[in-house]
Amino acid sequence: MLEQKAPQDLQAIIDGIYQELTPRLGEGKVADYIPQLARVDARHFGMTVVTTGGEVYRVGDAEVPFSIQSISKVITLTLALGKHGENIWHRVGREPSGSPFNSIVQLEHEGGKPRNPFINAGAITISDLILAGHTPRELIGEIVRFVRYLADDETIVIDHEVARSETATGFRNVALANFMRSFGRLDHPVEHVLGVYFHHCALAMTCSQLAKAGLFLAAGGTNPLTGHSVVSRQRARRINALMLTCGHYDGSGDFAYRVGLPGKSGVGGGILAVAPGKASVAVWSPGLNEYGNSLLGSLALEMLAARTGWSVFGP
Repeated sequence: MLEQKAPQDLQAIIDGIYQELTPRLGEGKVADYIPQLARVDARHFGMTVVTTGGEVYRVGDAEVPFSIQSISKVITLTLALGKHGENIWHRVGREPSGSPFNSIVQLEHEGGKPRNPFINAGAITISDLILAGHTPRELIGEIVRFVRYLADDETIVIDHEVARSETATGFRNVALANFMRSFGRLDHPVEHVLGVYFHHCALAMTCSQLAKAGLFLAAGGTNPLTGHSVVSRQRARRINALMLTCGHYDGSGDFAYRVGLPGKSGVGGGILAVAPGKASVAVWSPGLNEYGNSLLGSLALEMLAARTGWSVFGP
């Protein structure tokens, strides 16, 4: 049985992980179907661990901003639950998809109701839900303010070059949104919903900002660094459950098997992982595996969970 590491060992642990992975920097394939992401150097690697006690440990490119992409779906889900509560589950499911994140096949079979809020169709539905009573511009501003509140950092912004790049090339997402509209599953104009979706996916954050923003999920719904109460303990637990089962698309089972932590990936190469009661972890390495998840980021989290005994399934 692995022995639980003391907090003071965490810097040595992540330094060791970084040293072991350095020879493999650049492995994986960047998300070249989004032109702005295709330009990112695959050799980047950063990692930040923020404990519920407030200690911060970082290594590598932890202070370099990157496009968080689908990790932002955790933020919009949290907002949607705050606005609509459990009613959101009438519009989107809670089950793993077992399909690629941008698949349309399952959506047709299930009458336009997305399987979960973390696949693209599900996150587009969440954008539609939280648009109620807002213009797209107002809602995008609200999402940015909420992220800044979570991370206690007013410098977080949307990378508008990435948003434009996605808007110009996101034909599959346009198809998904129109397909759901054909089933009567969207309440707002497709271009408004997609405007929100593309912009929240284009949020740019560092590993340190992202780990701090996710800390409320590790600490029962409250950010211990600021004292801000974000969600109830039960809601934090349920968001974590969805991250564990659905956070890595059709690679979610493999991530749970290898890492054993709730997590949410993005095709920008970032992963936010949560060790409940212990810490929030953000890792970034742009090279992706076959599932569209960070190859070295997933490996780094597997090593971290093994060396700390933090897996939710036991040490």
